[in-house]
Amino acid sequence: MKVGTYNIPENLYYIKEHEWILMEDTGTAKIGITDYAQKALREITYFYVEKRGVEVKRMETICKIESVKCVAEIMSPLSGVVVRFNNGLVDNLAIINNDPYGKGWMAIIRPTNFDKELEKLLKPELYAEHIKELTKIDETLLIYRWKKGAKEKTDE
Repeated sequence: MKVGTYNIPENLYYIKEHEWILMEDTGTAKIGITDYAQKALREITYFYVEKRGVEVKRMETICKIESVKCVAEIMSPLSGVVVRFNNGLVDNLAIINNDPYGKGWMAIIRPTNFDKELEKLLKPELYAEHIKELTKIDETLLIYRWKKGAKEKTDE
């Protein structure tokens, strides 16, 4: 599914903070950032990993990424134990921008409370609605800035 230029795979769950989660057959969950997030952050410059084996609660920081714009905390959509991080990102951060839903995954956790926390995750349709709202806000803000800038030029 697409919203504007943003891809939203239909086999994933999401949170409003722009992380996705893929439940794997092994009972683990793969986590990454969405297309919207990677486009907003632009060029990713650093990947900060935490410790493996650490237990995280839902919406706690699981790792961090740095871009030319900011340092962003990556939240865990579910409570669980960190199994591993994508060490391939350390040598090639462009993977996050080029393939955020595939090779650009960031962490794998073993969920500890999946059944209760599942209802807090967004299905693709709800995440798409969230992105539509955000793009309306972005568009309105850009139009406002453009009009304000044009008015300032005519007032000179």
